[in-house]
Amino acid sequence: MALQHFRILQDLDRDTLRHIIDRAIALKRGDVSTDLPTRKTLGLIFEKSSTRTRVAFEVAMAQLGGHAVFLANADTQLGRGEPVEDSARVLSRMVDCIAIRTFEHAKLELFAEHATVPIINALTDDFHPCQLLADVQTYIEHRGDISGRTVAWIGDGNNMCQSYINAAAIFNFNLRIACPTGFEPNADLVAQNAEWVSLGDDPTAAVADADLVVTDVWASMGQEHEQAQRGASFVNFQVDEKLMASAAPDALFMHCLPAHRGEEVTVEVLEGEQSVVWDEAENRLHSQKALLEYLLMAN
Repeated sequence: MALQHFRILQDLDRDTLRHIIDRAIALKRGDVSTDLPTRKTLGLIFEKSSTRTRVAFEVAMAQLGGHAVFLANADTQLGRGEPVEDSARVLSRMVDCIAIRTFEHAKLELFAEHATVPIINALTDDFHPCQLLADVQTYIEHRGDISGRTVAWIGDGNNMCQSYINAAAIFNFNLRIACPTGFEPNADLVAQNAEWVSLGDDPTAAVADADLVVTDVWASMGQEHEQAQRGASFVNFQVDEKLMASAAPDALFMHCLPAHRGEEVTVEVLEGEQSVVWDEAENRLHSQKALLEYLLMAN
């Protein structure tokens, strides 16, 4: 059997992803206990800073009866120029699974090519699939099946936006993206998923009667030097109460966090009744626990 990785959502089929999400909900409720053998070890290689992703993985492994080893870039030979291929081969002989948080998606792919244990994308510049597991779980918990619903993405066409494009195809929802000119997601990815995705530059049109409104920071990690320039480009893409009023009356608001209050979202929306960002953040733990359980038992 081929080694199963989780680099993008499409590494797993729809039924498997739904199983993982359903399992996450059951684990969260305490309805089930894990059958995973104890003493499994997860390696965490993080070249980018993290709060939710790191804590969720470390706590998940502890609750599964295993252990996580955290490796910051400065602490490893990767940070001193060791070839990715060599690190992948060596670490595969010492741990049972590896989650990587890095910049170039190609580095993650190269690591997975030479690894002999499952590789999890803990975030790259192109995709953030673990966040989408938590987001879909959160929507299901609050509103039921996301299939057939309308989701509005407002802001940068970044890794989160591109993961929502992948999710739209897998979970069969309509995704309307509103981005400033010059900040659109990958054109080929949009074209490949045209059945589910539409792209424009009008936030109000994107949000109209939407069931879920999602945004992210205007400048992602590594783009902080562009903050002022991006702020000028994104000024009309803030999610505020007026914009949310265009969505369906029972629409939810999500943000992967950390949020910049007063920039991409107002305090009133982030802290408002439609916001489920704190459930969304907590669900990183439960969805990643279910993902780890699946990968460690499947490989």
